[in-house]
Amino acid sequence: MHTSLPCLVNQTVRKIVIDAAMLGLRFFYMILLLLLPLAACRKTTSVLPPEVPDWERLTTDKVVLELPKTVPLLTGADITLTKELLYDRYTLQDVYDYGDTVRSFKWDTVKKCLAFIENMQDIQPHWGVFRNYKNLQGEAPLVEPYRRNAYRLATDTFGIERYQSVPLYAGADTLMPVRYGRDGAIVQLVDERGSFFVVQPVTIEGEWLVPKRYVKALPDSVMMRHVIFVDRGDQNIVTLEWADRAEWKIRSMNPATTGRHAPPYARETPLGMYLLQEKKTRMVFLKDGSAATGGFAPYASRFTNGAYIHGVPTNAPATQVQEYSWTLGTVPRSHMCVRNASSHAKFVFDWAPTEASLVVVIE
Repeated sequence: MHTSLPCLVNQTVRKIVIDAAMLGLRFFYMILLLLLPLAACRKTTSVLPPEVPDWERLTTDKVVLELPKTVPLLTGADITLTKELLYDRYTLQDVYDYGDTVRSFKWDTVKKCLAFIENMQDIQPHWGVFRNYKNLQGEAPLVEPYRRNAYRLATDTFGIERYQSVPLYAGADTLMPVRYGRDGAIVQLVDERGSFFVVQPVTIEGEWLVPKRYVKALPDSVMMRHVIFVDRGDQNIVTLEWADRAEWKIRSMNPATTGRHAPPYARETPLGMYLLQEKKTRMVFLKDGSAATGGFAPYASRFTNGAYIHGVPTNAPATQVQEYSWTLGTVPRSHMCVRNASSHAKFVFDWAPTEASLVVVIE
């Protein structure tokens, strides 16, 4: 049987069409393979800025523009630290051995931050603090896009959880927040627009609109003269007190234990600068996943969300305060809090005034 000419033409056309379609499909896949690495690279390189910024850069870019010309700008090199301990138990050296490694107090970072704090207060603007502990001011609206973290909680693209946080709106758009600000974060109150404050957070770039109920204005007379640095990398804590311009006294240098990343209950102590907000002689905690009392932590000073600086926990049914634990200064073990020797926690409790002291978490 011979194939007719029309059939041969039809078969040839069909083959050309199929080949063209396959070529187009191969081309599409080639383009897709080329674009996927670019997309992955873009996702990787859009890494979020650290919550603890480069204090020296912020001093130069943000604060200097608003300082009176007669006030000299401080840098970390200008700051003088003098050891005059008010608490001298379990004191660590500037540099000390830990296992087969070496740990230290990061004095350069501390000095840069203290210079920033002094420059920040020389401006003498109106300061405030974000507050939404346990969502007492209302659950923040959901940002778009949002994500779910390892704890199955909604977060913004910066990884800050919606729970206990404050909504930040960009520009005049107050329908949907762009991101969240942490409870306890320090902000400059720039302006008021109806039911919103225009704020400039210390550790977040730019100006943002925030509903007024989420911001507590601090008295203009407040000066941050007590600063507590928590190093979650080297697991230590240092307290400092202002003496004079560019002069600070070191009041204690101790081991500490910060929060660990262990879903669904334990969280890392968040990096950043926070206001010491409240104190509890005994902070009662619950057993994980239960409404039953797990025990208490003595001399607790809260600075963000449910994060406290406190003494060694006492687990129920025990009732006596525990002074020390071998775990202090080792590796992160807490749920978000910063554990100290109980007598050091009491020192912080008595020494640092509420709503006039700063807690800075570094790494």
